Amino acid sequence: MAKKKLFILYFVIFSFFIPFFSFATTQDSLISSEGIEFSESADTTTPSTIPQDLVFSESPDTVSQDTTKAAQNTVITAPPSEKKSLWGIFLAGLIGGFAALLMPCIFPMLPLTVSFFTKQAGSRTSGISKALLYGLFIIIIYVSLGMIITILFGSDALNILSTDGIFNFVFFLLLVVFAASFFGAFEITLPSSFVNKMDAKSDKGGLVGLFFMAFSLCLVSFSCTGPIIGTLLVEAASKGERLGPAIGMLGFSIALAIPFGLFAMFPSLLKSLPKSGGWLNSVKVVLGFLELALALKFLSNVDLAYHWNWLDREVFLSLWIAIFGLMGLYLIGKIKFSHDSELKFLSVPRTLLAIVVFSFVVYMIPGLWGAPLKSISAFLPPSASQDFDLSAGIASTSSHTDGKVKKYAEIFHERGTPKGFDPYYDYNQALETAKELKKPVLIDFTGWNCVNCRKMEANVWTDPTVAKLLKEGFVMAELFVDDRTELPKEEQIISTYSGKKIKNIGNKNSDFQASKFNSNSQPLYVIVDTEGNVLVPPSGANYDPNAYAKYLQSGIDAFNVKK
Repeated sequence: MAKKKLFILYFVIFSFFIPFFSFATTQDSLISSEGIEFSESADTTTPSTIPQDLVFSESPDTVSQDTTKAAQNTVITAPPSEKKSLWGIFLAGLIGGFAALLMPCIFPMLPLTVSFFTKQAGSRTSGISKALLYGLFIIIIYVSLGMIITILFGSDALNILSTDGIFNFVFFLLLVVFAASFFGAFEITLPSSFVNKMDAKSDKGGLVGLFFMAFSLCLVSFSCTGPIIGTLLVEAASKGERLGPAIGMLGFSIALAIPFGLFAMFPSLLKSLPKSGGWLNSVKVVLGFLELALALKFLSNVDLAYHWNWLDREVFLSLWIAIFGLMGLYLIGKIKFSHDSELKFLSVPRTLLAIVVFSFVVYMIPGLWGAPLKSISAFLPPSASQDFDLSAGIASTSSHTDGKVKKYAEIFHERGTPKGFDPYYDYNQALETAKELKKPVLIDFTGWNCVNCRKMEANVWTDPTVAKLLKEGFVMAELFVDDRTELPKEEQIISTYSGKKIKNIGNKNSDFQASKFNSNSQPLYVIVDTEGNVLVPPSGANYDPNAYAKYLQSGIDAFNVKK
């Protein structure tokens, strides 16, 4: 069923963004209003069945403080992360909506539309009420788009999408197309016949006319908002949240609708708006660079999960340095695109933005030689994929420090494990070693595409106290839940928990996490004794090194009490 939903989702996405697009090479205009006339007129429960690929979401930034009791065969549910994730999706939609306001297809329409309401409605009260209804209809239209995806596919299909190779590669290509559109290579527009039919309906009076006026704005502005909407839906889908697409569209539409109601209430504010001009196209181009940078993240997800080894950390950083370097040069007028107007001087906002972009480029450069770059570590490939790392030293290249050949080490050690650490990648092997060394086991449920995992490794595991506890106090088991390496035929089994066939390493580890700990989030840190009994309640991502160190120490203390 999940595969069927996934296929349908691919079909809908391509149907929406590809077959019905008209790609034209005509020059952008600052205002595209020809032919338009205005006339009056939270599911956070763990699923009972696990999809075949067992794809899970990232854990919340929380840590449990109750460390007083050991628990044998304890069923543990990780704290829900949906609330925080949905807030992040909403804020991303809000920012996207405000960015869309500065597009050449929308910004010039703002004073035109508000003037219609204030001058043609008969009274100021009527004008305000109609402007507010107009904004409400904008919200309804965009939220409906998000709800279509939400209702049709639900969380199962969206969870599968988050680490699905085809999904990530398709949307890498799609975001590149969006970037090219923003750069001016072509316009992404809806069929003119459909737009004209909707526009004709706006001549009707009353609520129906207002609705189709809002609908016409959404359609006419699609060449500018389409890539932003598409990116938001991609990001929301990749989070695996059931309500993600709807919440993202809610934030987007609220940001888009607020100015119409605000300026209708206070028409004098229209005089403070900057005049339309070439700067509007500059906003599109800057967003195009950002789309291109985001596209690489999706390509990196595929590269890591399928071991293509194309985008090592320094290659990824080199591409980002080039992209943001070109953005900086564009901002100061050193490069131009086809639809740009002449830049006679640098405005203050443009200068400040250029300074920020160039500073970001300078910040990234040391990362080519192994600098941790903690502020963006969550978006980068794992530090282990860095071929040349001055910060790690010669000792970091040594593996198998206990003399044992670690199962799956050839897959994960060189590209997945933070340098300086030497975990096991098979739980049973880690448990055997723990019995020999008389140490507790720290199980790290992680993933190639887990943003919070990379942030924990770069910001917390590098703390000297935390690093010492991890290396000396535990036998570490690093279990990747999204790896696609196929298991030998004799190890492929039918899960007694989900009834699905365990085909690859990711299936094996994620099924173990779900069946043993009733959790589907990463990172999840579980401390167990030599018999596999949980010593202290598990922890999700916790970016406070002191708190995380206390959590690790509590596990060691609980283990020593049981000895």
